Amino acid sequence: MSAVFKAALPCLVPMRSGDLDCVVAIERDIYDFPWTRGNFEDSLAAGYSCWLYMDGNELIGYCVVMLAVDEAHLLNLSVARGAQGQGHGRALLEASMAAIHAYGAAAMLLEVRPSNLVGRKLYAGAGFSQVGLRKDYYPALRGREDALVLRREL
Repeated sequence: MSAVFKAALPCLVPMRSGDLDCVVAIERDIYDFPWTRGNFEDSLAAGYSCWLYMDGNELIGYCVVMLAVDEAHLLNLSVARGAQGQGHGRALLEASMAAIHAYGAAAMLLEVRPSNLVGRKLYAGAGFSQVGLRKDYYPALRGREDALVLRREL
């Protein structure tokens, strides 16, 4: 008799302070203006929903979501450089939306750089639409860059 085993799919697990060395290493590798270790520590201390996206023992990505009464604000969603372009960003976004919906959020809000074409395509494909603009929101190589404010009902 043969058994058929299905490989485990990547999954969300809670981020802990002991994970921050790996998280910050990815953050520094993929962004010109990365979050600091302090940003992640503050998010954990504030009780934000901080998750790792794991494939077995491999950290593929992570996200940080601030929950309000019935709305969630996606603060950071990132995929390690070597795992990009394989659908992990979409899977991580969908998993985070499902998780925060289970906590009672009816909508998700986020900011994205106009220059982040990959991120904009990801969010548009997931049903997000622009609801606003934050002027000079992000640091940029030359001055500041605006942020597109996107929202989606869950």
